[in-house]
Amino acid sequence: MYVHMNYKKLWIKLAEQEIGKVEFRKRVDLSPNTITKLNKNEEVSMQIILRICKFLRCNIDEIGDVVFEEE
Repeated sequence: MYVHMNYKKLWIKLAEQEIGKVEFRKRVDLSPNTITKLNKNEEVSMQIILRICKFLRCNIDEIGDVVFEEE
């Protein structure tokens, strides 16, 4: 079984708050590589997830979902 994160909720939340990806990256102090990983629904560290949640004042489940797929 393949498990990964889907960050669609993150992008929706940013759009609702009218925060662009460049502004988001700078304000949360994320590297361009981290933004690329988030865009591709790839793994990022828990430290990054917590920084994003702190910035948005939200819980983890408000920025992403765990997706289970059969291999």
